[in-house]
Amino acid sequence: MDIRELISLDDVMEELGLGPNGGLIYCMEHLEENLDDWLSEELDNYLDDDYLVFDCPGQIELFSHVPVLKNFVEHLKRKNFNVCVVYLLDSQFITDVTKFISGCMASLSAMVQLELPHVNILSKMDLVRNKRDLEKYLNPEPTTLLAELNRRMAPQFEKLNKSLIELVDQYSMVSFLPLDLRKESSIQYILSQIDNCIQYGEDADVKIKDFDPDDD
Repeated sequence: MDIRELISLDDVMEELGLGPNGGLIYCMEHLEENLDDWLSEELDNYLDDDYLVFDCPGQIELFSHVPVLKNFVEHLKRKNFNVCVVYLLDSQFITDVTKFISGCMASLSAMVQLELPHVNILSKMDLVRNKRDLEKYLNPEPTTLLAELNRRMAPQFEKLNKSLIELVDQYSMVSFLPLDLRKESSIQYILSQIDNCIQYGEDADVKIKDFDPDDD
């Protein structure tokens, strides 16, 4: 399904004179108004055990400032879908601890707003030259993060740094899975984590083979 069959961002920007962000929010709110009509009709084309992936816009405002995606998720739940969020953080963006914490805060904002299981991924690992620099961010120690933050920032931010690290640690959010598209094992492991979140396959009927009583 393609939302552009319902509404086009380019058309909205041209006709209403909106910028990319304002136009995108307008489009998503239009989708929200058509959840019971257009989206429900599209979803009716799928079977109960189909596995759907929704590619969402990356603008954080849609996850933190407006209720559009939360209502979208609630609509899916009413349709008896098991839903989880796969949050992609570009590994090339993570050059130091400050950017890592920024990415964590954006993901945490989406977690709190959507109230769904999250699988957090460091994407594009196949493009990273020195992977050792990122290993410490895959499952880091809060005390290590705090020490590095304090080294990089002025002393007046130490209390803020401590609060940020405690917040991230409290939500057990500091855990990212590396995605390397060149490795099938990397893709399979992430897919298994997503399957576990949405309990995919757990409702499948157990196949029982009938045996002849005379057989051993």
